[in-house]
Amino acid sequence: MVNEQVKEKYVKIFLYFTASFSILVLIAIMFFIAIKGMGMLTVEFLTTAPYRFEYGGIYPQIIGTLYLTGVCMVFAGPIGILAGIYLSEYAPVNIITKILRFFVESLAGVPSIVIGLFGLAFLVYYMHFQISLFSGGLALGFMILPWTVRASEEAIRAVPFSYREASLALGASKWQTIKEVVAKAAAPGIVTGLLLGLGKAIGETAVVLLTAGSGLESFLPRSIFEPVASLPVYLYMIATQGHTSEAYNRAYGAALVLLGIFLVINVFASLLRNYYIKKHRVRFG
Repeated sequence: MVNEQVKEKYVKIFLYFTASFSILVLIAIMFFIAIKGMGMLTVEFLTTAPYRFEYGGIYPQIIGTLYLTGVCMVFAGPIGILAGIYLSEYAPVNIITKILRFFVESLAGVPSIVIGLFGLAFLVYYMHFQISLFSGGLALGFMILPWTVRASEEAIRAVPFSYREASLALGASKWQTIKEVVAKAAAPGIVTGLLLGLGKAIGETAVVLLTAGSGLESFLPRSIFEPVASLPVYLYMIATQGHTSEAYNRAYGAALVLLGIFLVINVFASLLRNYYIKKHRVRFG
């Protein structure tokens, strides 16, 4: 008994150390980027377009990143939620469903450069969408689609079966039950999964570089079929092709802005999840 208590004590110490180390690494990275990039955060840097590679601001890159993630979510969000509903509520338990889930999970592990190459070959060349906002957004949608499907399916499966029984007993159809009861109860998990997938899409470089644009565009697209700038690709280009202190400062500034957007999305995801959890408690008791 004493030996077990000692082992448990050492396990707790080890877990505390690993958790603390992970948090410290994250803080160190954020602190380093903040120190290096804070000096670049001026009104001009955030509201003007780049020119001559190492001058100007990153306004088109910021807006372009938001455009790309918007197109991505318009595509991947509804499809992922509907696919999750089908897999959790309608799909029979057989070999075909198991194979479908296997491919969904496998797609989540495909390297992003492969998704980018597929987007380049299929969307840009075969479908003739060209290097554009539309191609980049769809390619990002392909990349995060497995995340949205799995998040939606798991959130829906977590809803107690008694909710379904109560709704059906009151005369509601299966679809009415899913739409009015199950989906609303699963909303916190679904929304959290979608926004975390969005956070993953925001920081993607390879897919966007091959399908959306060079990252150095100094204009905003006038249609979804024009090239679009993005912060991750701009950061990659300025860090690898710029060999001056000004270029590296701009890279750190862009990284800080990108990190800020990512943190805002995560905070928003947490607040939205808590809102739906509270709403769910009031609705279902």
